[in-house]
Amino acid sequence: MLEKLLIGMLLFLPVLSAPAIAGTAPQTEKPAYREKNYMKPSDEELKKQLTPLQYKVTQHEGTEPAFRNEYWDNHAEGIYVDIVSGEPLFSSRDKYESGTGWPSFTRPLEPDNVTTREDRSFFSVRTEVRSRHAGSHLGHVFNDGPPPTGLRYCMNSAAMRFIPKADLEKKGYGKYLGLFEKK
Repeated sequence: MLEKLLIGMLLFLPVLSAPAIAGTAPQTEKPAYREKNYMKPSDEELKKQLTPLQYKVTQHEGTEPAFRNEYWDNHAEGIYVDIVSGEPLFSSRDKYESGTGWPSFTRPLEPDNVTTREDRSFFSVRTEVRSRHAGSHLGHVFNDGPPPTGLRYCMNSAAMRFIPKADLEKKGYGKYLGLFEKK
């Protein structure tokens, strides 16, 4: 009996807290990141919020042009988050020049926010990378990267939003500031 009561309470709590959380952010700006609170908007909302390229890449496994995308040559300190949900994906500390024309990383910032699956499109077998919570197509991972992982997470800029180090706190990602402290 107590177990059923606790389960019922746990299922009801998100319903109570959702309006309070939703009402805290200004409507003109995307809500700040809140740990473990990643939400994927409806398809209708995504079409309004994303550019056609961002929508094609994240929702229909598209690919943007090499060397003609926003972050392939970005050298600023900060983190990259899912354009759809805001879940943290990669850090500039793990970004490197792969020569491919897409932003490449040796590892995810938050491994639990990244999933992989086999991709057999284009007459080859690759490993697709997706965000866990929003299910956004991000790119692919290959085994030809540098140490320490030997991996190359080759991502689409259109699937991500860059949060500069100076904005981490105000955008709700302050817990990552320690990554960029001088040692």
